[in-house]
Amino acid sequence: MSQEQQEQPIVNEVERVAERLGDVVLGEDGKPLSKKALKKLEKEREKERKRKEREAKEEAERLAEIANDFAKNNYGDFAPDGRGKTIKDAGFTTTKWTTVKDLNSSLEGQTVRIYARLQDARATGSSMCFMVLREGTVTVQALVVANDETVSKVMVKFVKNIATESILAIEGKVVKPSEPVKSCSIHDVELHAEKVFVVSRAGPLAFSLEDATRSSAEIEAGGFNKVNLDTRLDNRVIDLRTVTNNAIFRVQSAVCQLFREFLLERNFTEIHSPKLIESASEGGSNVFEVTYFKRKAYLAQSPQLYKQMCIASDFGRVFEIGPVFRAEDSNTHRHLTEFVGLDLEMAFQNDYHEVMYMIYDLFIYIFKNLEQRWAHELQTIRRQYPSEPIRYKEERVVLTFPEAIKFLRDSGVEIDDFEDLSTENERLLGKLVAETRGVDFYMLDKFPSAIRPFYTMPDPEDPRYSNSYDFFIRNEEIMSGAQRIHDADLLTKCIKEKGVNPKDLEHYIDAFRYGCPPHAGGGVGLERVVMLYLGLGNIRRVSLFPRDPKRLFP
Repeated sequence: MSQEQQEQPIVNEVERVAERLGDVVLGEDGKPLSKKALKKLEKEREKERKRKEREAKEEAERLAEIANDFAKNNYGDFAPDGRGKTIKDAGFTTTKWTTVKDLNSSLEGQTVRIYARLQDARATGSSMCFMVLREGTVTVQALVVANDETVSKVMVKFVKNIATESILAIEGKVVKPSEPVKSCSIHDVELHAEKVFVVSRAGPLAFSLEDATRSSAEIEAGGFNKVNLDTRLDNRVIDLRTVTNNAIFRVQSAVCQLFREFLLERNFTEIHSPKLIESASEGGSNVFEVTYFKRKAYLAQSPQLYKQMCIASDFGRVFEIGPVFRAEDSNTHRHLTEFVGLDLEMAFQNDYHEVMYMIYDLFIYIFKNLEQRWAHELQTIRRQYPSEPIRYKEERVVLTFPEAIKFLRDSGVEIDDFEDLSTENERLLGKLVAETRGVDFYMLDKFPSAIRPFYTMPDPEDPRYSNSYDFFIRNEEIMSGAQRIHDADLLTKCIKEKGVNPKDLEHYIDAFRYGCPPHAGGGVGLERVVMLYLGLGNIRRVSLFPRDPKRLFP
């Protein structure tokens, strides 16, 4: 006997008592229930009983419909625990898996099977359903059309009801459409599905991926929902699925690849320096302190000192791609507390400009190859975040610090000869360079010694300045570099002048007591470079799971 059947006599008895005594009884919450309330309760229970009967009948009809469906073996759900229906049971006629990006007209008429996410499903009547399938940044149209052999109306209905973002395993024929498919990145072919299996069903999403892929212009013109950045970052796994974000991180990966390619071709050695250090690596206070067994340690602000120690160890040319930690309470569009550093260091023979100019050529190599080899990803990103390619010149564009100060003064800025550039002045200088030189990328050389770190080599002709440089993209600094001091005594003197205790850097200083070649280098923030190159406006868009003073999750 069901619980409802057990409860029914009790309800009837309560009603009879209430009728006879004309009194009230208490419900489960301790409040009195009138006869009217009891009747309402009875109606609700009757309504619930009928609903369950209706659902049970519909489920029975559905199962019977499937049992009698000639296409029943061509669709369904795979068991998540692997103990039910699996890929092996799907009856695919081909064993080879094809990636969505490889679907093209050369495969016309062939049967293929693919893994993809269901981006959208739209039925037209009971006999046809259009699907948009996505793999990474690539989308293709697929059709499920009822016929007398492989696809039934029941199968079409099944496909129509699959939740978007579910992962599917599909087999079908590659067909050339009557006209190009403009709604997908693959225009010249579509897939006529004959088998559709759900590998993993998606639950409700925090926001629509379609909304998350619209440009600002589309949102304003069409009145669509805007997905705020915080909402995206709180649900980063979903946000990263958009074709735009997928493309952004492919471009980020490409920058690392090109950085590595360029340097390896020039006989650099890749190194991996420690990130747990005994004292603040550059003598500053902006470090994260951690407990290291029974003593204190710090997260490295940069691999700077270790790069130089490798030069002293006769590595000649080194580079590193790794995490960098900065305990700066900066809640801006371009600061993170953890980011990826692209660092390099190189011994030279004649002058530190050998290194500076090589770094310039490195960036040109990255810019050129991104536009040529990652054109699809850039096109995908620029649909949502419009930007123009970086303007640059093969002939190196470089200003000295005194020239920059004059530029700013001529534009009405009051600034001291040896004053560091504020963010506003950096932007203004970038605009002036863009107007006069026609570029978005340039170098600034000969910074004042007072505003550079202790390891920076002073200019031998005028020690008020130093052999140091910055690189800029779209009016913002992306890299700082310099010739380093390679003499232990001079280094000790400069360390004291900067208010740092030389004993805290004893191992570093000792590295130069045994002979070290002149050398220079620099450090690039990967996320900042990608943000500015793509014109994305906020560094959090190019950090996989960003860390800033307010965010330590997910």
